[in-house]
Amino acid sequence: MADQTQPWAERTVEVPPQPGVPQQRDPYRRGVASVGQRRTTRTEPFPVVPDEPHGPHGDGWSQPPRRPLSWHVEQLKRGGEWSAAGALFAFVCWGIWAISGGGNLAAPLLIFVLSLLVAVGLFALSRLLGRVILERQLGRVRHTARGAHLVTAVFLAGVGIAWLQQTEWVVSAWNWVTNL
Repeated sequence: MADQTQPWAERTVEVPPQPGVPQQRDPYRRGVASVGQRRTTRTEPFPVVPDEPHGPHGDGWSQPPRRPLSWHVEQLKRGGEWSAAGALFAFVCWGIWAISGGGNLAAPLLIFVLSLLVAVGLFALSRLLGRVILERQLGRVRHTARGAHLVTAVFLAGVGIAWLQQTEWVVSAWNWVTNL
């Protein structure tokens, strides 16, 4: 008669324990999950992330968590002291330049407002470049806006120095100090 067992079935034979011989635990017992630390034998420098369908579209790419507007505003505020210092310096230099020029202050005020708008645009461009380079290309998370604020402060300081260079008495005072 032919063998009635299924080809996929296993045959197990239980051996009774021998007296005086310590029992060894078989780590690969059928039906028992092994719980413990898993050893990795990879030699790659970075772990390989499996491409699993997850995310809202099931396309294998997870989306970053949605954060509230207050989190984004708080992130933009960090480093704002740099922009505030640059704006204050530019305002003082603009005031010296505008008052020294005499006459109507409407045109110098328009120039100051346009300079601040350019600074805001530079800040936005710095944030955009940081998002593309740091977050998308390098995979880093930005927690502050210090870099963009620093770039904006350097721009505003340069604008302030340019206004001082257009003021005759400041230039002559600077030349007098440097010639001592």
